[in-house]
Amino acid sequence: MFTSAHLRVLLVEDNAINRAVASRMLSRLGLTPDICQDGSEAVERAARQPYDLILMDVQMPNMDGVEATYRIRALERSHRSVRIVAVTANTMDETRNACHRAGMDGFLAKPFTLEDLAGTLRRLFTPAARG
Repeated sequence: MFTSAHLRVLLVEDNAINRAVASRMLSRLGLTPDICQDGSEAVERAARQPYDLILMDVQMPNMDGVEATYRIRALERSHRSVRIVAVTANTMDETRNACHRAGMDGFLAKPFTLEDLAGTLRRLFTPAARG
């Protein structure tokens, strides 16, 4: 059975409205995310604090989500512990492939629903997914 109660979540989103919507959805799933507004801040946070999940906007100023993911994966070295999910309105294969190459574990297309988010969490955090 899936439970999200103990997941540490980082929400990385540059758009205030999208941050508010995603935060409310996470709250409805019993999660209180830490929030940052760009990729460079996400890398800094991930270096200081272990997270179970990062919801990573792909297109942001300063440092985009793909570059931030490469850097977070480099910090982890050989042990990948955080699940990183791309969040983007750009669903073209090229974007999906770039996210996968960077080391992202999932992909949510904007706008996503509460059910989409919950399904992604189930896929990533059920016992079979952890194996």
